Amino acid sequence: MNPIDYCHPMLVYEREIWDGDIFFIAGIDEAGRGPIAGPVVVAAVIFEKGKNLPAVNDSKKLSPKQREVLYDEIISYATKYSIVESGVEEIDSLNILQATHKGMRSVIKELEIAEFALIDGLPVPNMPVLSRAIVKGDGKSASIAAASILAKVYRDRIMNKYSKIYPEYGFAENKGYGTKKHLAAIEKYGPCPIHRKTFEPVKSLLNNKLKLQ
Repeated sequence: MNPIDYCHPMLVYEREIWDGDIFFIAGIDEAGRGPIAGPVVVAAVIFEKGKNLPAVNDSKKLSPKQREVLYDEIISYATKYSIVESGVEEIDSLNILQATHKGMRSVIKELEIAEFALIDGLPVPNMPVLSRAIVKGDGKSASIAAASILAKVYRDRIMNKYSKIYPEYGFAENKGYGTKKHLAAIEKYGPCPIHRKTFEPVKSLLNNKLKLQ
């Protein structure tokens, strides 16, 4: 795949901001808002203005092998990047939306040099820098696409490790999403420590268990 140059359509948002004399633009995306198990991971990436970038795209449109290759390329090309993980305790305490927003603010603070943030999805309140939310931004902005790949690969690696600790749930295959086999395993074995207790059907299963005690 050919690298992305300054005139590429995936840099239309970045060019508009760069032309306004802002240099350090961070693309932000998350992985893991929908699963019923495991953390939510937020990543942010800053690329240097005027330099060619890896041939990134929406992480969901790439194969696992392509994402793994691009993960290393993004880290190599990036001026700076940050990855933040919010565990199940924080998700259950804050709720998934607030945990995700907290992670997005955290990655910007960790980057330190970011002047502007391009965020996938809807606006995030109280961002430390100026920001713009772009619906389906991982297919429209190279910076956001890069962040989506880092977040996805990082989280997949976490779930692969958990699969070895809790093999009965098939986390290596389902990555914590509520597939039929995953739900059947929860029914049989009950939830494990990385299941989100405020998410259905885990919440109802736990409530029913308490009622039976």
